Amino acid sequence: MTVQTRPVTVSDLPQMTALLIQDAAEREQTNPALWPLADNVRERVTNAVRKTLESSEPPFAEQWLVAEDAGRIVGVSHTLKVPVPPIYAGAFGPPGLLLDDCFTADDAPPGTEESLLLATEAALRRSGAELLLASCLANGQRRSLLEQHGYRAITLYLGKAGFAADNTVANVRPATAADVPGIVAASAQHRDTLAQISQRFWQTHPEANGRFAAWMQRSLTLTDRDMFVDDEQGQVAGYLIAQPISPLLVPVAHDISSIGVIDDFYHADFAEINAVTNEGNGAANLLRAAESAFAARQVEATFVVCPAGWSSKISVLAQHGYQSAKVWLLKE
Repeated sequence: MTVQTRPVTVSDLPQMTALLIQDAAEREQTNPALWPLADNVRERVTNAVRKTLESSEPPFAEQWLVAEDAGRIVGVSHTLKVPVPPIYAGAFGPPGLLLDDCFTADDAPPGTEESLLLATEAALRRSGAELLLASCLANGQRRSLLEQHGYRAITLYLGKAGFAADNTVANVRPATAADVPGIVAASAQHRDTLAQISQRFWQTHPEANGRFAAWMQRSLTLTDRDMFVDDEQGQVAGYLIAQPISPLLVPVAHDISSIGVIDDFYHADFAEINAVTNEGNGAANLLRAAESAFAARQVEATFVVCPAGWSSKISVLAQHGYQSAKVWLLKE
């Protein structure tokens, strides 16, 4: 095979940009609301890659590699080191993440995608990454290759589009500073469940409660998000934060201006990993409140972050129209 894998250079930008636009267009076809193509897509992609190449220390140790066949770019890989949230111990250091916009042309020589994957993993190992993650479409072709190389689903991103305003959700109200202790207590239960699912990946930091409390206090001051609690007889039974999606979760070729994310979401209804209680009514009420808030902000679609091993939480989301759109896989 004549394919060579190497770091990107500025001269690769025209061919590389064309591949990344093709990749984004194919992703958009799977769900236009979750993956809308940006109007100025060529400029956005070119500028983003050029910025990384021109930086002496790219943010999050970002890297691009290409696969070249007889002078033609036939594959691209994109990685970064994921910052460990402060509530987790991060004993293995920042994981290396292969992002969604790793892409190989259909007419690339056989074995190109696998060769590029192996070269990318090696580059991440050289950068010090002990844990390797990969992000891809939940039902995409790339997932099969990753699973063949020992990657297993760790986190699902369930998507939904189209929200209606509903200001009469029972027991749910905006969070206040007085709710922070209750939210922290619920978060501790959340983290305990995550540790049951994967102690290796979700290892709690000894100071997690204090760090999470500080973050919740700060979040209450941020105007780009909505925080809700399910107040049942004066107790916080669950909490949820609806906010703009991070650019790290969506390739730069897409327009994220009308996309949200629900990352912090916990309710006693799905405290048991494999069993929903109360028919999931309290958790559903939190979801309805979040969707109403998104509708008010003209957010048209959202992802909900959910551990792949938390079947009760997944079932609640599925009952309310959320379907797996993308997945993070952890290399075993």
